[in-house]
Amino acid sequence: MKILLAPDVYVNASVAGAGLAPAQVVDRVLGNKQLRHKTSDWVLDMTEAMLRAHPHFKQEAVGQQMKLIRDLVDVVEPEDHAGDDWGAALVAAARAANVTRVITDHPDLADKDEIDGVEFLSSDAWMIEQTIPPPPPPKKV
Repeated sequence: MKILLAPDVYVNASVAGAGLAPAQVVDRVLGNKQLRHKTSDWVLDMTEAMLRAHPHFKQEAVGQQMKLIRDLVDVVEPEDHAGDDWGAALVAAARAANVTRVITDHPDLADKDEIDGVEFLSSDAWMIEQTIPPPPPPKKV
């Protein structure tokens, strides 16, 4: 799966119920044994900061959750980017991971057409896309 997961998807999957779209996306992506998911330190650092700030996530569980995530991903190093600019940071991470799509539920980025050639989709939209069967083969004449 040639996508990048944004920090909010990891956090929503960690906090939300198992049947919700963010959890399903993370399960599908990180559960793929044939293709390890790539991410950046920025994504992981932001994920950890968001988990630490979340009122419903136990502080003592953050380290264990981050270890689990880190064990399931490969870290790539993107070119420098502005730390607070989610769009720029995710585009840089996507380029470093050699992907053209980012899954995020960030209200300013989800389902945005694209930024610098990188498409942004919500976890709900990606899950719907995964359930649509491929088009039928063309008819032979």
